[in-house]
Amino acid sequence: MQHVSLSNHRLASFSGTMQLSFHGAVGTVTGANFLIETPEKRLLVDCGLFQGCKFCEDKNREPFGYDPTTIDALFVTHAHIDHVGRIPKLVRDGFRGVIYSTMATREIAAVMLSDSCGVLEKEARRAGIEPFYNEQDVSRAMALWRDLALHNPFDLGGGLSARLLDSGHILGSTMIEISYRGRRVVFTGDLGNSPAPLLDPPEPLSGADYLVMESVYGDRVHEAPEDRRHKLELVIEDTVRAGGALLIPAFSLERTQVLLYHLNELVEHARIPAVPVFVDSPLAIKVTDIYKHHRAEFKREVRREIEGGDDIFAFPNLKFTLSTEESKAINAVPNPKIIIAGSGMSQGGRIIHHERRHLPDPHSTLLLVGYQAAGSLGRLLQAGSRKVTILGDEVPVRARIETISGYSAHMDSEGLLNFVAGGVDTLKQVFVTMGEPKASLFLVQRLRDYLGVNAIVPEEGKKYALV
Repeated sequence: MQHVSLSNHRLASFSGTMQLSFHGAVGTVTGANFLIETPEKRLLVDCGLFQGCKFCEDKNREPFGYDPTTIDALFVTHAHIDHVGRIPKLVRDGFRGVIYSTMATREIAAVMLSDSCGVLEKEARRAGIEPFYNEQDVSRAMALWRDLALHNPFDLGGGLSARLLDSGHILGSTMIEISYRGRRVVFTGDLGNSPAPLLDPPEPLSGADYLVMESVYGDRVHEAPEDRRHKLELVIEDTVRAGGALLIPAFSLERTQVLLYHLNELVEHARIPAVPVFVDSPLAIKVTDIYKHHRAEFKREVRREIEGGDDIFAFPNLKFTLSTEESKAINAVPNPKIIIAGSGMSQGGRIIHHERRHLPDPHSTLLLVGYQAAGSLGRLLQAGSRKVTILGDEVPVRARIETISGYSAHMDSEGLLNFVAGGVDTLKQVFVTMGEPKASLFLVQRLRDYLGVNAIVPEEGKKYALV
């Protein structure tokens, strides 16, 4: 077992041998930030941005509910911004511990945080305030980062050990298992929607006493996996036939790569018409390069395709547009065409410029392929709003709005129930987090009714003894 030396801090005594508290992602999907305390150590799991709500900017600026200078280590489940986006603020506020994750998560987090920093600076300038972190804070955070391999237990000192398990969500994503004097608590991070196009399924739950789990789709069931590609094909065909533009707001991380993989298959087998396809996102382009570098982590079938000579992220008529000039030039390309751009919830990025241009067109289509947070522009469009405000302009919505939930990288309600069922023999308590209240409470009730598990939605800031 590898030994990792961490600094000791004198901690206030408490009755339980290990305590858990929640400082984000309770009653909301985003802002994951969980604290484990023992008499010897203090550990964090994830430190993400709050996103999609009216008061998220204020919430992201608030002081943490603990002293960052007393934290020994931070474990990162994966590189989505709602799990890593406040790490530079944590460092600015005094954290000097070690950050642990897989190599892929570290590499992706570097580009995600740099991109986030640029967005935050623009928003701060518009509001006439200082950003709550900058590029220097990002650099300082990355200097604290260390890579860990899956499955290798390592000793943190003070009776604590940790292990990373595959969560199947995105490239590099893990569950974090923390063990302390015979008790195990597992943090799921986000669990993958299996079978996923590129990645293996999440590892089964085994031997956990306590579970902190996600519930993004705790009250919903996805379309069958085989239906997602078929529906994508139909939406493309219908939009091309109508002579419109197909806009796909897509998260730069995982969703864009999966879409490219499926578009590659459809093009290779002549299942869709030959039209220009644009990936109009510098961040997605950088992340795709990281995916190519880590192709050994794809599931076996995909690795065989690559070994057979198939470039799974490239096909005729595909263009990656890095510069602003290239992005603007898309406007001059006549319809039909396909534009994949961020952000995934239409809260910013290049997609909103394309939406302002094409949403009034009844021949065009907006295809939503990911979770749309309450209050986001994407959620308003998904809910059927016929008029929205984009960049200060009132935009009529005449384009067709379609949703494919099967492209979500999150496990659905049935999958979450089955995941917990695999570890029910040892579980003392399940904490249901990372979901809207309706989804979390629905899942809690299902876990109680179907599995007899002691499941709750925890309170933010409250300390729970893990004994």
